[in-house]
Amino acid sequence: MAIGRKGSRRIVVDGTTYRWRLRGRPTYSQGLCWSPCTYAVEHADAPGTTLVVTTDQPHASNWVGESGSPVLPKDVAVAIAAALQKGWSPTHPGSPFHLNRSDGFAT
Repeated sequence: MAIGRKGSRRIVVDGTTYRWRLRGRPTYSQGLCWSPCTYAVEHADAPGTTLVVTTDQPHASNWVGESGSPVLPKDVAVAIAAALQKGWSPTHPGSPFHLNRSDGFAT
């Protein structure tokens, strides 16, 4: 599954370019703050395995008014580095690689 170019942002980590995208509208579960915000990352030039990162904060556009900080490029860079250490191979095809960083998320 490739990330569409529209709405995605570029980020360079250790000299490699990636694209990442945060869903604009929350899912139903994210809208009610039952589940945390997630975003996807892939290699910019040779899409393969997509990285799916689960954060520890609610989606910024949730419906119940819970405040959450936005996902910043520095957070994405840290998540990419952590996923690479855990074995994510962005240029090889395969199932999405999930990185769960939701410790401390309270529903």
